[in-house]
Amino acid sequence: MNRLNEKMTRYRWIICSMLFFATTVNYLDRQVLSLLQPILEEEFHWTDNDYGTITAVFSFFYAVSMLFAGRFVDRVGTKKGYAWSIAIWSLGAMLHAGCGIVTEMFTGLADANALRLAQGADIVSQITMISVTSFIICRCVLALGEAGNFPAAIKATAEYFPKKDRAFATGIFNSGANVGAIVAPLTVPVMAEYWGWETAFIVVGIIGFVWLGIWQFVYHKPDENPHMNAAERAYIEQDSIAPAETEVADEEPKVTRKASFIQCLKYRQTWAFAIGKFLTDGVWWFFLFWSPAYLKAQYNMVGTQIAWPIAVLYTITVVGSVFGGKFPTYFINRGMNPYAGRMRAMLIIAFFPLVVLLAQPLGYISYWVPILLISVGASAHQAWSANIFSTVGDMFPRHAIATITGIGGMAGGLGSVFIQKGAGMLFTYSDETNFVFMGFEGKPAGYAVAFIFCAVAYIIAWCIMKSLVPKYKPITDL
Repeated sequence: MNRLNEKMTRYRWIICSMLFFATTVNYLDRQVLSLLQPILEEEFHWTDNDYGTITAVFSFFYAVSMLFAGRFVDRVGTKKGYAWSIAIWSLGAMLHAGCGIVTEMFTGLADANALRLAQGADIVSQITMISVTSFIICRCVLALGEAGNFPAAIKATAEYFPKKDRAFATGIFNSGANVGAIVAPLTVPVMAEYWGWETAFIVVGIIGFVWLGIWQFVYHKPDENPHMNAAERAYIEQDSIAPAETEVADEEPKVTRKASFIQCLKYRQTWAFAIGKFLTDGVWWFFLFWSPAYLKAQYNMVGTQIAWPIAVLYTITVVGSVFGGKFPTYFINRGMNPYAGRMRAMLIIAFFPLVVLLAQPLGYISYWVPILLISVGASAHQAWSANIFSTVGDMFPRHAIATITGIGGMAGGLGSVFIQKGAGMLFTYSDETNFVFMGFEGKPAGYAVAFIFCAVAYIIAWCIMKSLVPKYKPITDL
């Protein structure tokens, strides 16, 4: 019997499920701080500017780490690269639990209650400085590890899926970001209320180490995987044995090659991907880091009151993540090449975030109105994200995918730096000066400004990307 005619195994979906759970843990870890922000703000006397500094430094260190994380994953391989990444970020998450102890030790105060009740400019300034510094250090460790998640996941997807399935697979594992963002608000405030905020950081760190243990047994390279048959390997390798959608054959050289940063930056395709990430990644992180603070500033909601609105917000975003990745196949199955189909889908997706423009004007009706409108914008981001990641696999050879993903991730992180720090400064300024905009005053006016950028960023990004790479042109000389 011809082994290629036997029923195909589906081990690639087991790998996809592992990427999904890793991304879930990744977003659990990074969202804990935003959900605890109202508690930490009170205990450590933070302003929005202080919180913005912490998130901005995280974004910056994440951005720089992404650049090298891609190279690291390309160098050591997917299995080791992912293992090191999740081990470091899980350790970083657990280190956050010690920030209160460090602040008490350096200030000489007895406990969290003493920190909270401290008065006087000098001691309050000392508490703020030490706590902010402690959290920044921990966030940098977290960022160093988390930077490896997407380069490793995208590389694993390229190894285990043919081009036509990559956006869908990416959408599935990327929906783990939504699931993490759903689980976090339902669990973190509860843990903080009953066992202290430190418990939340410790628990999510432990979960990461559990995933790491399973990964060591599950992941194998496709050509070395004892759980896959020849039919599934042939399906995965179909791009290298069949002509591509254009006149250029898509055959990969079998020798091991490395692509340098300088080489990668020569191509318009790299810049298109990087600019698309720079303009849009910060929008997602703004929603992730500032939505709980927005509910507190706009509606005086704290603690467990925030849980359901945030959970609903990210539940809706799962739709965009999964179906957004599948959306381009509608155009591809009708004759478009993968890049053209993806760009057509991304243009349509880019119009959905415009509903965020109505979040503040209609927010007087109920807090559910901005939550639902923001959820549409966040859902559109996840659909956009699944497709922009897949443009890398469309254009570049496999040996360069993690490096290009790292470059784009760095650009996205830098974009987030400006948004996070800018938001913190804007909200502090708005609060202190009673800033007025569109009929809103104080912090609500600041959020109205921020929502405008979040709404239009995707259309701007698409126009720039399309102008840089108007047609499908795979890289064959890298």
